[in-house]
Amino acid sequence: MTKSYLSSFMKILCVSLMSIFCFSYAANASKNVIVICAHPDDCEITAGGLALLMTDAGCKVKFVSVTNGNKGHQTLSEEELAKRRYNETVCVKNLANIEYEVLNIPDGELVPSLENRLEIIRLIREWKADLVITHRPSDYHPDHRNVSILVQDAAFMVTVPKVLPSVPALSYNPVFLYTRDRFTSPRPFRPDIVVDVTPVMRKKAEMIHCHASQVYEWLPWLNHTENTIPTDEEERINLQVKNYVIKRGFITKQDKKILNKFYGKKRAQKVQAVEAFEFSEYGKQLTEDEIKEWFPIFD
Repeated sequence: MTKSYLSSFMKILCVSLMSIFCFSYAANASKNVIVICAHPDDCEITAGGLALLMTDAGCKVKFVSVTNGNKGHQTLSEEELAKRRYNETVCVKNLANIEYEVLNIPDGELVPSLENRLEIIRLIREWKADLVITHRPSDYHPDHRNVSILVQDAAFMVTVPKVLPSVPALSYNPVFLYTRDRFTSPRPFRPDIVVDVTPVMRKKAEMIHCHASQVYEWLPWLNHTENTIPTDEEERINLQVKNYVIKRGFITKQDKKILNKFYGKKRAQKVQAVEAFEFSEYGKQLTEDEIKEWFPIFD
């Protein structure tokens, strides 16, 4: 082999290896995830397990509560409750190693205005989000519905430079996902991605445990179950594992099929709790292979 031929061969080999490396890196590069929900605690309940798993896999995760949650209590004033609920999100932030932002919009008063849409666009752009998660537009709570509308309305606009020009537009449209709910009108939730949260059940429960004003005071008062709340901290966390992780992480027949696909039957049989998500048509659509690349949590 001549020196010139060897030199050319080595150049081609180096370029080929670099191409393979770059493709592999791009496919497995960490993602920026933003969960945008209506109230402090909504992100944790619907996507807390996914957030923990994605963070452990090297992704950056941010939770956003679009309202300050200042109405959800039977005795505290709005000012007292807003401050307390903010402090509860700080507890979650420190526990889960994520970012957390609470907007100063009163609980129950969120509307899908242009001003609020621009705020959602700002949040998605500044986080350089690859993955955006929110409520479905059909939901019992007006704040949940309106957050979903705002995120939907931002989906394309995050790529339009002349919309909110003070914050650079994204050069791509993120993936948008809806969180699971039980509502059936106008149609039921469709699971496209099902995540096994069994490995992080305890830590997800601890995230929810941070929201003491809700899970130990307001909601038990609302449901007339105050007498069932234990005083021991360990018993309280176990209660959250039972009520908010396992009970709300129920597994349907559709879920089992998807779990088998992404985890394999052997692992799927051991799943105790899940979080499920539905693709929004307004964002980037992922193939099955791309799902495995975007979510480094699957086996």
